Amino acid sequence: MTAKTRRFSANELPQAMAVFPLEGALLLPRARLPLNIFEPRYLAMVDDALKSEHRLIGMVQPKRAKQAGETQPPIYEIGCAGRLTSFSETDDGRYLIALTGVQRFAIVKEIEGFTPFRRVEPDWRRFSSDLDEDHDPSPCADDRESFRKLLRRYFQAAELSADWDAMSGADHETLVNAIAMLCPFTPQEKQALLEAETLSAREQSLRALMNFVVAAPDGGGEVQ
Repeated sequence: MTAKTRRFSANELPQAMAVFPLEGALLLPRARLPLNIFEPRYLAMVDDALKSEHRLIGMVQPKRAKQAGETQPPIYEIGCAGRLTSFSETDDGRYLIALTGVQRFAIVKEIEGFTPFRRVEPDWRRFSSDLDEDHDPSPCADDRESFRKLLRRYFQAAELSADWDAMSGADHETLVNAIAMLCPFTPQEKQALLEAETLSAREQSLRALMNFVVAAPDGGGEVQ
């Protein structure tokens, strides 16, 4: 799930960017998120991104559903920018795209304008270490093994299937981020995983979420 894409420097990141609010969708740095785009406003968003030099789109989550009288729901202040690295168009006019995570950002403000999609002014400073692929060292072998053991117990308790051969060959960052993005956590839990400052912090949050499921009456007991 870790994907290679263009390396950005801090001064190349844009001062304004389109955002795609999508509940339950999580993008993390160096991970790949496939998307099926069909709403006209988001088709326009992709068209605009393809014409830009950076080809970045910010993935964010809405805080709640749109209420009566609102034009659009509020969104979380933290998101992740992804570079558009795959694109195809279907016969019925949909776009099948993939975003490769570049860096997380904080929203300074939304930008008013005439585009049908939402745009924001991002602050990149808090998560500048996302651009450094080696900023978070890998855990020791025992910690990696205990994480994979818990992962098997969680998948069993949650009645999920997995390609264990593929997982066994994945590096630790790839595995942690894939589990965070793909498993059926709540939008609030996924937001917490996104906002974890480091890979180690994200792993600890994942352990807590998985242990909660494993420790349920029919889950088989907590794994340390």
